[in-house]
Amino acid sequence: MTQPNVSLVTANLSGAWARAGSDDLGYGAGNFYRPFSVFSVLTLTLLAMLVVATFVWNLLVLLTILRVRTFHRVPHNLVASMAISDVMVAALVMPLSLVHELNGRLWKLGRVLCQVWISFDVLCCTASIWNVTAIALDRYWSITRHLEYTLKTRKRISNVMIALTWLLSSVISLSPLFGWGETYSEEGMECQVSQEPSYTIFSTFGAFYLPLCVVLFVYWKIYKAAKFRIGSCKTNTITPMAEVIEVKETSRQPQMVFTVRHATVTFQTDGDTWREQKEKKAALMVGILIGVFVLCWIPFFLTELIIPLCHCDIPPIWKSIFLWLGYSNSFFNPLIYTAFNKNYNNALRNLFSRQR
Repeated sequence: MTQPNVSLVTANLSGAWARAGSDDLGYGAGNFYRPFSVFSVLTLTLLAMLVVATFVWNLLVLLTILRVRTFHRVPHNLVASMAISDVMVAALVMPLSLVHELNGRLWKLGRVLCQVWISFDVLCCTASIWNVTAIALDRYWSITRHLEYTLKTRKRISNVMIALTWLLSSVISLSPLFGWGETYSEEGMECQVSQEPSYTIFSTFGAFYLPLCVVLFVYWKIYKAAKFRIGSCKTNTITPMAEVIEVKETSRQPQMVFTVRHATVTFQTDGDTWREQKEKKAALMVGILIGVFVLCWIPFFLTELIIPLCHCDIPPIWKSIFLWLGYSNSFFNPLIYTAFNKNYNNALRNLFSRQR
């Protein structure tokens, strides 16, 4: 009599633990992060490595800019602003997001910490996106208007862009704290960006779609300028005019009088000039920076705009994928910028060699 009861109790407890584990993770039976599975441990380990790598790499860029005096000017102030926003993403946003994933996208840390996390999330990610836009604009003006875009003008405009970047990011991130939607639900243990439709439109357009339009327009103009310069190259030859030489002789010594007409000499070098090579490299860097930015963030912002407006939903696993894909942009930004700048590479090597 007792053996069947023991078996029944054991079966019930096993089923309860299985349901509890599934509910805690929040993804149901087909959970991506199954407890103690090899795939879930591997995934969470990779996310933790991404957090550490993002923080360390951006911190190295900041230390390089601070230590090297030649970097205390434009455009390195824009790069420093971008690195600061990406360091903040890695230090203040991604760790709590990782905890959120470990808890099955259930928020167990209270309302205040939820509001702080969401505010920093929106602030840092928006600032990172607008810093990429500012760098693209700076490159565009330096390539297409290098005569008018003097160092003094460049410094003033870059400082204005940095100030506007952080001001706009602060307005977008702090608006829910003043009643524009709700970020925390105690009943559902949810912590997410405000789903108020009006705020969704304002935040997504201010944080992504507007800078997206700017960077796409900028790169189109850079591409047109580069194409125009390539098409304007001409093959020229040296064609001197005929010379008239008159020789006069005297009794003492001969005297030659030369009359030379002006010769028109035009030429074309076989390779690109130093400035053209620099502009091509800058255009390539901006193109890769913009391309990675679009690929990382467009899935997240498409869902963020569509879901609150259509009152629909997607599986939580896809929300996690799109969110962490956006976070990864903060890891790629310093890699792309330093890969196309020999000065940064040399400065980083010197930084490590001095530490040894």
